[in-house]
Amino acid sequence: MESAGGQRGRDGGTQRRSPLDIILSQIRRKHTASDRKPLRRFLSQSSHQTGIPEDGEMEGREDRGQSPGVVEAASSEHDVGWGRVCVFLQRLGKMADCRSLSVAHCDLTATDLLELATLLQFLPQLEEIDLSWNELIGGSLKALTSHLCHVGEVRMLRLCSCRLNTEDVTAVGESLSCIPLLEVVDLSWNSSVGGGGLQGLLGKLHPLLRELHLVACQLTAADATVLGGVVSALPRLCVLNVSCNPQLTQEVDAGGFRELAASLSHATSLTTLQLQACGLTVDCLAALGASLRSLPSVRELDLSCNKSLAGGLDRLTLHLSHLTHLESLDLHLCCLTHSDLEALIQVLPSLMALTDLDVSSNKEAGGMVHPLVSALPLMQMRRLPLNSCSLSEESYTGLALAVPYLCSVDVSWCKVVGGHLALLLDALQPSVILELHLSSCELTSDDLHHLAAVCRRGCLSSLRVLDLSYNGSVGDEGWSALFAAGGLGSLEDVDLSLRPLTSASCSVWLPALLCALPQLPALTRLRWAIGSQEREQLQHRLRNRSILLEWDPDSIDEASLREQESPEE
Repeated sequence: MESAGGQRGRDGGTQRRSPLDIILSQIRRKHTASDRKPLRRFLSQSSHQTGIPEDGEMEGREDRGQSPGVVEAASSEHDVGWGRVCVFLQRLGKMADCRSLSVAHCDLTATDLLELATLLQFLPQLEEIDLSWNELIGGSLKALTSHLCHVGEVRMLRLCSCRLNTEDVTAVGESLSCIPLLEVVDLSWNSSVGGGGLQGLLGKLHPLLRELHLVACQLTAADATVLGGVVSALPRLCVLNVSCNPQLTQEVDAGGFRELAASLSHATSLTTLQLQACGLTVDCLAALGASLRSLPSVRELDLSCNKSLAGGLDRLTLHLSHLTHLESLDLHLCCLTHSDLEALIQVLPSLMALTDLDVSSNKEAGGMVHPLVSALPLMQMRRLPLNSCSLSEESYTGLALAVPYLCSVDVSWCKVVGGHLALLLDALQPSVILELHLSSCELTSDDLHHLAAVCRRGCLSSLRVLDLSYNGSVGDEGWSALFAAGGLGSLEDVDLSLRPLTSASCSVWLPALLCALPQLPALTRLRWAIGSQEREQLQHRLRNRSILLEWDPDSIDEASLREQESPEE
């Protein structure tokens, strides 16, 4: 219920303006809304709560010289409602958009959610709702879902990491009948979706749904059965992402994942299947492989971070040849064995659409680069990351055969690169390479001089990402030569981090970087280890540019350092 003061603030015609109101108006008019930082919610109540009209309302009354009653009579209800929407979003530092409502990372409370719900009636054209990463709204979602009947054209609903409970998920399911055009549902990072909460969506999702994201929802084997029933009723489903649910594949012999895998055969429109870190076993691969025969449209398959499938990849590769449109296959950090890689190499020639193969963080892959590269359709390959693969000099040479076709090259954590970077750089194609990752490669100053020479020739003019972190063996002259070379006009992201134990002063080559900044117009992110004095110089030089500066921590614990040394573990 509105307060009497709020009512008087809007009507205003029955009350003469006080001197305080006039002073506040003069102060407000000196600053536009874009110049003012968003106020905290406990200081930024809307006009009907404070009794003081908002800036635009006050100025409009004064500039037009009309009484508040006349203005209010001329304004339509929709305009007033849209104004309330704008005020609400301004408080959160967001811009109003009649088709997209994105208030992610806004620390929304249950009270905010209730206010937002009352505003939905003024957004009849709304197509996207994103409330993700607002953990305080968990347990109160029904306050919003009961008003979704006003936004029947919504096509995307994202509620990631909102601490939803079972009642919230049920409320979402009950409201789906009001939004029949829904195509994307994302409930990721809500642990209560698993353990029975998913039952609230069974039979509620419309056949038009194209994407379902349930990452890290603590889904169990019982949920896998329920999910199988959900998927079977979604003939247009294109994207299914259930990554980071390690309990999903437990008790595979008792059903669970086996039923989910079988239901996938009904999702004939599926193009993306993501099962990262789901605890997949050899038996799971056998169940999954049988359904792949019915999914010729799959373009992206992510089975990464499933270490228990080691030694049984042939259960899957027997069926991979049916995925004639497969473009991306991710098997990083799967503890692949020599026999696994042999089975993969045998099927690669039949995957003629493949452009992205990730076998990184598998040590055995380092000894199989030559046959791997020979089996790939190199002319269309764009990514072949081999970071943390224990490359030998021979395998490093084999990678050079594929480099001319790749837009992203990643050999991070491969010590063999140090002193031999020229072999890799000379194979790069200027118009193709977009990302170059050389973290912890024991690069030398000579390697940086060669990199500088390649830059001067314009061979890296299209490069957007350059990662040279954790290469403390490079001397000052190497860094100076790189930044003095130029030729990196498209560079957006640079990482020059150093391990805390090997960090050194950058005062010698900092002038070269400062002089190079005007030649890096696309730069948006820079990360490195830097002292306080150099930091002030850099911040002063970048004061008029929107560049994210990230500083390495001054210290790091021993456990974190060990993790850096062996990222594949």
